Amino acid sequence: MSTATTASVSTHILDTSIGRPAEGVAVSLTARSGSDAEWVALGGSATDADGRCKDLPALPEGTTHVRLDFQTEAYFSKKQAEAQQDAPRVRDSGAFFPEVAITFAVVPGEHFHVPLLLNPFGYSVYRGS
Repeated sequence: MSTATTASVSTHILDTSIGRPAEGVAVSLTARSGSDAEWVALGGSATDADGRCKDLPALPEGTTHVRLDFQTEAYFSKKQAEAQQDAPRVRDSGAFFPEVAITFAVVPGEHFHVPLLLNPFGYSVYRGS
């Protein structure tokens, strides 16, 4: 939850290749207090059956930049294995994007919902509500 001196962040992932939430994707959260400051790892979570991370850590006071790191390789490797149980192997690699890193600026007092629209060969993000 955001306060007058902090921002808050949430995210979810939709796998657009199947039109469903992406479950089980590890997400880590890092933050810094300015362009020249060091990144500080705050913790992480994994997406639930609805593709949402409901327990990302709070942002510290003074945070100006946030990075969400989505570990997509394991998700797509699992999906590929499930799809190919009875089919010939379609491609040799696990994922074209083994991870997706989204960096964005925040301001105190606001909530930032940053959804990831994901498919095996592309992704898109936006500031949601």
